[in-house]
Amino acid sequence: MASEAVHKKHPARFINRELGWLDFNQRVLNESENPDVPLLERLRFLSISAGNMDEFYAVRVAGLVDQLKAGSSKKSPDGLTPAQQLETVRHQAWHLQKEQQRIWGDMVKELRGENILIKNVEKLHHHDQEWLSTYFDKQLFPVLTPLTLNPTHPLPFIFSGGQALVLRLKNPKTDRHMLDGMVVLPEKLPRFIRLPDKDETIRFVLLEDVISHFAKRLYPGLDAVRASMLRLVRDLDVELEEDAEDLLDSFEKAVKERRRGACIHLEIDGHLPGHLIRKLGVAKDDVVHLPTMVGVGDVKQLIVSDRPDLLFKPYHGSIPQRVLKHDGDYFATIREQDLVVHHPYETFDTVVHFLKQAARDPDVLSIKQSIYRTSHDSPIVDALIEAVEAGKAVTAEVELRARFDEEANIRLARMLETRGVQVVYGLAAYKTHAKMILVVRREGDHLQSYAHYGTGNYHPNTAKIYTDISYFTCNPALVDDCARLFNCITGAAVPELQAVAFSPLTIRPTLEKLVRAEMEHVSAGRPGQIWLKMNSLVDRKLIDLLYEAAQAGVKITIVVRGMCSLRPGVPGLSEGIEVRSIVGRYLEHARVFAFGNGHELPSPQAKLFIASADWMKRNMDRRIEAMVPITDTNAHARILDEIMVVNVHDTLQSWVMLPDGRWERVEPGESPLSAHDYFMEQASASNGEVDTPANPRPDSEDGEGPAKEA
Repeated sequence: MASEAVHKKHPARFINRELGWLDFNQRVLNESENPDVPLLERLRFLSISAGNMDEFYAVRVAGLVDQLKAGSSKKSPDGLTPAQQLETVRHQAWHLQKEQQRIWGDMVKELRGENILIKNVEKLHHHDQEWLSTYFDKQLFPVLTPLTLNPTHPLPFIFSGGQALVLRLKNPKTDRHMLDGMVVLPEKLPRFIRLPDKDETIRFVLLEDVISHFAKRLYPGLDAVRASMLRLVRDLDVELEEDAEDLLDSFEKAVKERRRGACIHLEIDGHLPGHLIRKLGVAKDDVVHLPTMVGVGDVKQLIVSDRPDLLFKPYHGSIPQRVLKHDGDYFATIREQDLVVHHPYETFDTVVHFLKQAARDPDVLSIKQSIYRTSHDSPIVDALIEAVEAGKAVTAEVELRARFDEEANIRLARMLETRGVQVVYGLAAYKTHAKMILVVRREGDHLQSYAHYGTGNYHPNTAKIYTDISYFTCNPALVDDCARLFNCITGAAVPELQAVAFSPLTIRPTLEKLVRAEMEHVSAGRPGQIWLKMNSLVDRKLIDLLYEAAQAGVKITIVVRGMCSLRPGVPGLSEGIEVRSIVGRYLEHARVFAFGNGHELPSPQAKLFIASADWMKRNMDRRIEAMVPITDTNAHARILDEIMVVNVHDTLQSWVMLPDGRWERVEPGESPLSAHDYFMEQASASNGEVDTPANPRPDSEDGEGPAKEA
C-alpha cells in the first residue's frame, strides 16, 4: 500500500472482517495437521473448525444475505458492497470446507494406523451384521420416521444443523423409480455407532450407512437406494423488539421464531433432486457439494477416552497459593492484597468458592452478579440460590441476548425468579457484557465491599479451556464503581465512575486518550509503546488511531485471537505495528491493554487495564462493558510482567500477520516458548506438582466454542 493511499484514507487499509474471521478458522483448522498435537486432539480441531463454519453461515453470511434482500449497497470499511462480500466469502468458505474434506480423508488413514476404523457396513463380517441388525431393530427403528416426498407428504421441517438421508425408492419388479424417501436423523442419535471391539481394535460405522443398509425395514416392499445425505444451516439471528412491554416474553417469542429461520446453507454428498432443493428454499449459490462427508463437526464423536495416548495429558487447574495460605478464606485473601487468578491454569473454582463463601457467611448482606453465559448445572447459580435461602439480598443481571444461549438464559432467569433472586435484564438498547460480582459484608461497624471483575464468562465448563483473568479487589474506588455500574444496569441512571471506564460512554474516549498520550511521549523523546491482547480488532476509528500512533513512532504489539481488520507492517502506515495470534490447547479469551506511559514495556510505570470489551464498534458503542485499571503493584506485575510478556514472546503456538493480510507461523527460534505449556508448568509447580504436562505446540478452540461470541 503506497503512502499516498494513507493520506487518502484508502479502504485497503482495512481487512474485511468476514475474511478475517475465516482466516482465524483456517488457523484453527491448521492445528488439525499439526504433527506436535496428538491425533484425537487434531480430530477435535477439525470438528471445531466445522462447528465454527456453522455459526459463520448462520450469522455472518445470513447477515449479508439480509442486506442483499433489503437492497442495501452500503460498502464495508474495506470498500466492498454486500454482493461483493458475499461472493468473496462464499468462495473462501468453500475453499476452507474443501480443506476440511481433504484433512478428514487423511485422518481416516491415520486413525486406521492406530486401530480406530470407520467400517463399511456392506463389508462387515456376519457376526457384526447380526449385532448391527439387532442394534437397528432395538435402538434405531423405534425412533426413525420414514417419509415419502410427494404432494400428500410435504417436506419435513429440518432444524439448523439437522441432517437427513434422501433415498430413491424403486419398484423391485420393474426397477422403476417411484418416488423419493427421506429419513431425518434424530438429533439425539450418535452419528458414529461404535461396534463391539475386536482384537483391541476400535470400530465405528456411520448412522446413515446403517439406515441405508436396513432401509427395506423402513420401506417394506420397496428397494431403497441412497441418493444423498443433506445437512442445512438456517439463519439464526434474533430480532428483538426493544420497546416491548415485557422484554422476557418478547425475547422468548423471538427465540422460538428463530427455529424456523430461512435456510442459508445446504451441504449434500450426492445427487439431490432439484425440486427438493427448491422446496428447502435454498439458492443455487448456497448449495455445497461435498465429496466425502457432510457434517464434519460430528467427527468429535470419535474422540474416545480409552485411547489416552492420543489425547493431551489431563490438566487440572490449581488453587492460588495465597488463598491456601488463608485456609480458603477469600475475604481475608483480598483484604490482604488484590488477587489475580489466571484461568484455566488456576481453577475457576476460585470464583465458585468466593461466591459460596459469600452465600454462607452470616455477615454478608448482599450479592450482585452479571450473567452472560453459564452452564445449565452451574455451581454459580447454586451459590446465588443458597445465598437467597440464607436471607441475603441477591440480584442477578441475566443477559437474554447472549447469542445461541438465549433459550438457556430465559430458563435460568425464570428459575432464579422462582427461587427468590431479584432478576433484571439490563437495558433494552444495550447488551450487558461486563463480567462483575459485588459482595457487601458487614465488618465491625462498617460495610466492606468486595468485587470480582473478569475478562470471561461465569461458565465453569468453558473456563476449563478459555484463558481468562479474574481480578478480586476491595479497592474503594473499584468496588464503588462496581456498585454504580450495577445501579446503571438496574436503574438506567448514567453513572459517574472514579476509576473504571465503561461502554457505551467512556471506554472509547479513555482508549483514545491513552493512545495519544503515547504519541506525546514519543514527541517528547520518551519511549512510546502499547501492548494489546483481545479477541477481535475491527473498530475503524480505533484502528485509524493505532495507524496514527504508529506513524508518530509508537511501537505497538497486538495479540489477537480472531478477526483483525488492521493491516500491520505497511510502509508509511503501520510499520511499527506487529499483529500476532496464539492458537493452541486453550482458547485465548482475555482482554488486556498496556500503555508504556513513557517507559519501555514491561514497566511498573505502565498503565494497565483488563476488560470485557474487544475493540469492536458494538463493544464500544452498543454494550455495557467494563475496563478496569490495575494499580495494585503485585497484580500489575503478574498481568504485565508474566502473562503479557509470555504472550508477546510465544514462538511455538503463534502466528504473525503479514502486510498483505496473510498469516504465517512464527519460527520457534533458539529458545522455543509455548505460552500454554509455560503457564501450566508454572501453576503446577506452585501447587507442588512434579508431573507437569508439556506439549511442544499445544492447540485451541470452541470448543464450541471458539467462535462463540463472548
